[in-house]
Amino acid sequence: MRTASDLVSVVDEAQPTLVDWSKADRTRLLERATTILSATPRPFIRWAGSKQRLLSQLVEHLPATWRTYYEPFAGAASMYFLLQPSNAHLNDYCQPLVEMYDTVRREPDAVLAGLSSMDVLDKDFYYEVRKSVPEDPIRRASRFIYLNRAAWNGLYRVNARGEFNVPYGKPRSGNILDEINFFAAANLLSKDGLTLTHRDFEDAVVGAGDGDLVFFDPPYASSKRRESFVDYNETLFTWEDQRRLAACAERLRRSGAKVIVTNAYNSAIRELYPTFTEHALLRRSSLASDVSLRGSVAESVFVT
Repeated sequence: MRTASDLVSVVDEAQPTLVDWSKADRTRLLERATTILSATPRPFIRWAGSKQRLLSQLVEHLPATWRTYYEPFAGAASMYFLLQPSNAHLNDYCQPLVEMYDTVRREPDAVLAGLSSMDVLDKDFYYEVRKSVPEDPIRRASRFIYLNRAAWNGLYRVNARGEFNVPYGKPRSGNILDEINFFAAANLLSKDGLTLTHRDFEDAVVGAGDGDLVFFDPPYASSKRRESFVDYNETLFTWEDQRRLAACAERLRRSGAKVIVTNAYNSAIRELYPTFTEHALLRRSSLASDVSLRGSVAESVFVT
């Protein structure tokens, strides 16, 4: 039986075409990055830590040229949908997320049909869906998207048994998807040049090397004591994982890959990337339950 770790599409073994951004290309890319709510394709799910609202700040740190694109912590895949690369490796450690993407790229019509009877404004219905996990992958994909829309802040969190346990989020409208964008995103995900995997981030970049672009957007740790939100999966992204990530990024840098790493803005993280250039990013926090407490938060981007 195929597992989520084997969710890969056939990729041409020939050397990937070199992407070379002209001034006009970068201008168009920036325009797309600054119209995050209308650009197509764009993410069709919400994800804690998504870089969708930081894309306009990240564009200036993209290299002028690169071959294959790697995104080991896909989440909502904001950068992937922005760049729309011909050759890409998209990965995430969250197996249900990867399975959903794989199902959407194969059966978008069926997934959308499964959503047609789901009401995000019905609180009781939400909890019924939350406690029931279908065996059919299409129904699971519809359930994943529904829960993402109806849960508090689009959060993905599971308990020690791997059960989704985010409370109801009281959506402002009954809309689940922008259908035009959903099909555009499914079409991009179905391209032959995309490899989709569920693996540890180090395994996900084994093939990356000279001239490739690797974008790391890991769960953040605000200190060595892991004070920030990192409960994306049953296994926490620990401080040791942060150290392992930094070592992986350094190996890729030495191999000639172009590497971009986003992370928390603090000295402990900064010390992990001595050979990288750090720039500050500014975003608005959305995780506080009290809207009045959602202020501006600084993040770091480390580039080679």
